[in-house]
Amino acid sequence: MAKQKRYSPEQITRILKQQEAGMKVAEICRQAGICEQTFYRWKSKFGGMGTSEIHRLKALEDENRRLKQLLGDSMLDNQALKAALDQKY
Repeated sequence: MAKQKRYSPEQITRILKQQEAGMKVAEICRQAGICEQTFYRWKSKFGGMGTSEIHRLKALEDENRRLKQLLGDSMLDNQALKAALDQKY
C-alpha cells in the first residue's frame, strides 16, 4: 500500500496554477505524484482560491469535524443517562 501524502495549501495552489498556465493535466499529475482524480477533486474544491483561502477552509473543516465529534459524544452521554434513569429498581 502506498504511503499517503499530505500536500500543503501552497503546493495545491501551485499545482492548480500550472494547469491555468497551459500545462497538460497528465504531465502535472506525473510531476506531482498524484492521480488525475486527485487533481480534479482539488480543482473542484479549491479552484480559484488563493493560499490564504485554502488555509481558512481547512481550519474551518477541522473545527467543524471537532464540533461534530463533541456533539456526538454529548448525545451519547445523554442517551446513556436517560437509559440509566429509565431503569426501574
